[in-house]
Amino acid sequence: MRILGINIPNEKRLDIGLTSLYGVGSATALKVLKQVKVDPSTKSKDLSIDQENAIRKLIEEMTIEGNLRREIASNVKRLKDIKAYRGIRHMRKLPVKGQRTKTNSRTVRGNVRNTMASGRRKESKT
Repeated sequence: MRILGINIPNEKRLDIGLTSLYGVGSATALKVLKQVKVDPSTKSKDLSIDQENAIRKLIEEMTIEGNLRREIASNVKRLKDIKAYRGIRHMRKLPVKGQRTKTNSRTVRGNVRNTMASGRRKESKT
């Protein structure tokens, strides 16, 4: 089953498989399957064509994949352009939503470990 150019895995349950789409989490997947009246534990290879089309139609109405990525990028760009506090945090590659930075900001900054050892440089023996 393909939705918006993304293959939904055949061997996984539908509620898990739909989360392979960017912007569809487990709660959204369950909501879609409930609207279409499909059991979440069924696998995508066992769906009928009508059920596939109903799921595809519902998901294509949502803002997901490329459109969602574009929307998020434009929101971040807007914050940077107006020099909002959150935009400045994005520019400096620091945590945006109030997290501490003394420790635990590895994911935003990349795994950067800048600690000094003794402060003195080792002299070369030449």
